[in-house]
Amino acid sequence: MDFSRFFLIILARRKLILFTLIVTILTTLIVSLLLPKSYMSTATLVLTYKGADPVTGAILPAQLNPSFMATQLDVIKSTRTALMVIDQLKLDHNEVVKEQHEVSNSNLPLREWLAAFLLRNLDIETSRDSSVIGISYKGVDPMFATIIANTFANAYQEISIRLTVEPSQKAASYFTDQLNVLRERLETAQKKLTDYQHEVGIIDADTRLDIETKRLNDLSSQLIVAQAELMGADLERSVNHRSGETSSIVRNSMISSLKLSVAQAESKFSEVSQKLGPNHPSYAGAKAEVEKLRAELNKYIKSTVHTAISQEAEIRTALEEQKTKVLSLNHARNELQLLFKEVEGAQHAYNSAMQRLNQTTLEGQANLSSVSILDPARIPEKPHSPKLLLNMILSVILGTLLGLGAGLIAEMVDRRVRSPEDLVDVLQVPVLGIIKKEISKQKHFSFGWPRLM
Repeated sequence: MDFSRFFLIILARRKLILFTLIVTILTTLIVSLLLPKSYMSTATLVLTYKGADPVTGAILPAQLNPSFMATQLDVIKSTRTALMVIDQLKLDHNEVVKEQHEVSNSNLPLREWLAAFLLRNLDIETSRDSSVIGISYKGVDPMFATIIANTFANAYQEISIRLTVEPSQKAASYFTDQLNVLRERLETAQKKLTDYQHEVGIIDADTRLDIETKRLNDLSSQLIVAQAELMGADLERSVNHRSGETSSIVRNSMISSLKLSVAQAESKFSEVSQKLGPNHPSYAGAKAEVEKLRAELNKYIKSTVHTAISQEAEIRTALEEQKTKVLSLNHARNELQLLFKEVEGAQHAYNSAMQRLNQTTLEGQANLSSVSILDPARIPEKPHSPKLLLNMILSVILGTLLGLGAGLIAEMVDRRVRSPEDLVDVLQVPVLGIIKKEISKQKHFSFGWPRLM
C-alpha cells in the first residue's frame, strides 16, 4: 500500500478516526479529573567523604566504589529502615492504621504490612556521578508525605551510624572476652618463668653477663698456662739442668738467686782449678761449694715442678667441675629462653588485643555519620499526579493512533474501491478510462483535499 492509497483511506474514514480521537481525549480528561490527587515530597541527602576516619585513621574512600550507591539505595528501601520510621512516628499505634490493616485482610502482621505499604510509595532518586540521594514519598496528604520523607531521611542517617557502630560493639565484646583469656595466659607464663628462675637461680638468660662462663674461660686459660709450664720444666729437667728453665722457673726469685750463686761458684772453681791441683784444700772446697749449690738448685727446681704438677691437676679438676656447672646452667638458660619467649608472645598477643579493644570501643561509641541532610522535605504546593497537561498530550497521541488503527480495521472489514489501482488489484484487468465528477471551482478551492488525477 502506497502513501496515496493510505491517504485516501484516511479521508474516507476520517469521521471514525476523529470520533475515536475525541472519545480518547474525553475519557482521559474525565479519568484525570476523577482520579484523586497525589502529592510527592522529596528530602535530599548527600554522602560526604572527609578523608581519614577520625577514629581509626584509615583512609577508605568507600564512595568511590561503584557498588556503594546501589548498596545505600538498598539500605534505604530495606524493611529495617521502614520499621525504624514506624517506631519514630508510632504509626502502629494509630487506630486508623489498625482499621485499614483489618480491612485489607492481609496475612502479614501490622508492622510488616505497614512497612510494605510505606516502601511501596517510596521513591529513591540518584545520579550516576553524584553523591546526592533524593528520598521521595507520594501520598494523598501533602503533610503526611512530607513527614514520611523527612522521617525516612532521618532513619537512613541513623541506620548508617548503627551499621558502623553495631559491628564495632560486637567486636569490642569479643575482644573483651579474648582479653581475659590472654591475661590469664600471660599471668600463667610469667608465674612459670618466675618459679623457674627461683628454682635454678638464674636472673638473665644472656650468657655475656654470666660469671660462671667467665670463670670457666679463666680456668681454661690457667690450665693452658700450667700445662705449658709443666711441659717446659720436664723438658728442661731431662735435657740439661743448666741450659735454662721455663718462664715460671725463671720468674722465681729463689731459683734466680741460686743460679747466680752457682754461676759465681763455678767461676771461682774454674779459677782455682787453673791455679791449684785437685789435692789442694782450696780446690776441694770450691768444688764442694759448687756441688752443694747445684744440689740445692736441683732440689728447688724439683719442688717447683711438683708444685706445678699439683697446680695443673687442681686447675684441671676445677675446670671439669666448672664445665659441668656451665653445661647445667646452659641447659637451664635454654629452658629459660623458651619461657621468656612464651612470656613475650603472650605479652604481644595481650597488647595487640588491648589495642584492638581500644579501637573498637572508640568506634562503637562514635556517633559520626557520612550522611548529611542537604534539603529537608517541604510541603508540596501542587499535586504530583494526575498531570492533566501531560495526560492530554498523551491522549491526543494515543487517540490518533487508535483512530488510525480503527480506520484501517474498518477498511479491511469493508473493502472499497477508491482508486484505479484498487480495480487492477481486485479484477486483474487494465483500466481503460476514468470518469471524473465535476466539482465547482468555488468548492474546489474552499475544500482543498487532494484528489486522484
